[in-house]
Amino acid sequence: MKLISSLLFVAAGTFFTSHVNAAMPKSEILLADFDTPYGMKVSRITDNKSYNNQPFLVDTGLYYTHEVIAETGQSQTDIVFYNFATKTSVNITNTTVSEYSPTLMPNQQALSAIVVEEDGKQKLWQYPLANEQNASRIFEWIEPVGYHAWGAENDLIMFILGEPHTLQYTSIAAAKPRVIAADIGRTLVFDKHTNSYLFSYNKDNQHWVARFAPQTEEVSDLFRLPDSVQDFALIDQKTLAYAVNNRIYKRSLTEPEVVSQWLDLRRFCEGSISRLNYKHNKLAFVCNK
Repeated sequence: MKLISSLLFVAAGTFFTSHVNAAMPKSEILLADFDTPYGMKVSRITDNKSYNNQPFLVDTGLYYTHEVIAETGQSQTDIVFYNFATKTSVNITNTTVSEYSPTLMPNQQALSAIVVEEDGKQKLWQYPLANEQNASRIFEWIEPVGYHAWGAENDLIMFILGEPHTLQYTSIAAAKPRVIAADIGRTLVFDKHTNSYLFSYNKDNQHWVARFAPQTEEVSDLFRLPDSVQDFALIDQKTLAYAVNNRIYKRSLTEPEVVSQWLDLRRFCEGSISRLNYKHNKLAFVCNK
C-alpha cells in the first residue's frame, strides 16, 4: 500500500473509459459529520487539484476513487482509503490499470471495484482486506460493468454499458445476470430495510427513482427526480437525499410529494454537488470545481 502525502483530494461525473490519458475533471470529497457535540462539522477529505469521486463510507473511514497523474501528464484512477482515526489516506490498489466504484462486499472481508483491464474491458474485481490475499475477478465474462451495488446474500445489481445501458441482476452463485431495466442512471443502492434495490433510470427524457424487488422480480417507479439530479443517497428506511447545485434536499419514499431542504452547503462547496453517500450520521459528498 502507498501512503498519500496530501490529506485533501476530488469527484465528478460518470467515468467510463478504456484508456485514461488526459487529466480528468477536478473535484473534491468533503465529509459532513452530524454526530458531534457542536452540531454538523464539515471537513475536506481531499483537495481539488485532481479527480476524486465515488465516496463509499464504512465504520472506520471511506473509500473513494482518486486520479493519479504521471509525470507524462497521463492519468489513471486508484482506490484510496481515508482513515477517520489517523486522518490519512492510503492508496490500496496502486496498480498500472484504473480501478473505480469501490464497494464493500456483503461478507465485509473484501472490497469490490470495477477494473479497466489492460485490454480495455471493464470487469468486477474483489480486493480482500487481508493483505496476504490477492485480488481476483469476481466474474470472468460479465462486462463492461459501470457501477454495482451488493445485496445481503452475495447478490448484486450492475450497470452494464451498452446501447442502451441496462440494469442487470445476479449473484456470485448464479453468475448469470438477467436484465431488469434499460436506460438506467448511475445510482444503484441496496435498501436493507426492504431487501430491495433503488436505482435511477431515464423515462421519457426524465430521471426517475425506481425500486427492484428480487423476491418478486418486480420493478416499480417511485417518483421523478429534478431535471439536474442523477444521484441520490438513502438516509433511512423512509428517506433519500439528493443535491440541487450545492444544497441537499430530503424526500420521502412513502410520500414523494414531501420534499424539504436539509443542508445548505454553499459555504463549503462553491460549485455543484454531484454525489452523495450516507452512513451512521455521516454524509460524504463530492464537490465539482
